[in-house]
Amino acid sequence: MSVVLADQSGGFSKTGLQRVRDVLARHVDSGKMPGVVALFSRAEETHVEQLGTYRRDGGAPMRRDTIFRMASTSKPVSVAAAMVLLDECRLRLDDPVQEWLPELADRQVLKRIDGPLDDTVPARRPITVRDVLTSTFGLGMDMTVIGTPIMGAVFEKGITPNLPTPMPEPDEWMRRLGELPLMHQPGERWQYQIASDLLGVLVARVTGLSFEAFLRERIFGPLGMKDTGFHVPADQIHRLPPLYAPDPETGEFHVWDEAEGGRHSAPPAFQSAGGGLNSTADDYYAYFRMLLNGGTHGSERILSKAAVELMTTNRLTPQQQAARQELATNNVHISFGQGQHGGWGFGMAVRTYRGDYAPIGQFGWDGGAGTSTYADPENQLTGILLTQVGASVPNSIHLMHDFWATLYQAIDD
Repeated sequence: MSVVLADQSGGFSKTGLQRVRDVLARHVDSGKMPGVVALFSRAEETHVEQLGTYRRDGGAPMRRDTIFRMASTSKPVSVAAAMVLLDECRLRLDDPVQEWLPELADRQVLKRIDGPLDDTVPARRPITVRDVLTSTFGLGMDMTVIGTPIMGAVFEKGITPNLPTPMPEPDEWMRRLGELPLMHQPGERWQYQIASDLLGVLVARVTGLSFEAFLRERIFGPLGMKDTGFHVPADQIHRLPPLYAPDPETGEFHVWDEAEGGRHSAPPAFQSAGGGLNSTADDYYAYFRMLLNGGTHGSERILSKAAVELMTTNRLTPQQQAARQELATNNVHISFGQGQHGGWGFGMAVRTYRGDYAPIGQFGWDGGAGTSTYADPENQLTGILLTQVGASVPNSIHLMHDFWATLYQAIDD
């Protein structure tokens, strides 16, 4: 089903829009994607596509207000909480974080990434707010070093989400994190995931509020993001589809997380800034449009223009960027081609070279639960693509690639 909110020239071509619909429908009709909701806009022209059903065996049809597990697309939204604190001078970029996170004082750093956990040297300097915002504080998910003692310890301690060891409440999470040596010196290398979750703990400790409460007060409330949060209330759980994780060997569909009684049906012990949000297409559209508008929503300013520019432009040094690009290239067989953007701002990827249909300057991120959210200042384009199939197989990632390829073809100037 297609919904057109405004029909003005200078947005998308009719032929291009038909191709977007046809490509989305092809993925759903193939049986590999039970359903999809896509919302995309250019300037004042907005379109919504809703195809398929909540469950693989049918059931309720996908709706515009369906709630999805945003997974790693939580990162570009969560980081706004820290930007509010920077705008208000309650944080500074080069402040050491140990004032609020004493567990991270006096760090030790591995001599070798694959070495024993006690073979370390002292950190050359403290971890700063900037290190956390740019995901360069020294620890992260590095899928190229799975099997090393440090990655084993990260998994064993429940530092990362969606693993058999659940993430504990924030103070205990910090205690466990403080027991680990860093993988790299602070500020040396871009690494994924852990910095984003650390950011949520930092915001909570600075503000004295839960991370979600501060987000709701300063970001979700002002933007009208009424369906965004770290769990789905019982009276709305019917709007959350199950999350499928097909078997990588056979392709057989398995339910990874049911709606009722599942991981997102009750408030979590740890509010994961890196991957815990649930939301809708319209809520995320409001957020990304605010970024495209330089921090404003209607007549209200949410973030300063300077804060938005910091978030949405590359913040990595050439050395850090080279390491991130190397990781993306060497990881392509696992990531199915995601992550090859070049740069990273605060909490999100930023295109620094043209490697596919998207131009330099596009910003946003993808999620392992089948979500893709980006905005493009050059074309004033926003796209929100939401599914309920995880990236255990490439199906949802292929859908993302095809969605963005057809969306850029549909631009009509």
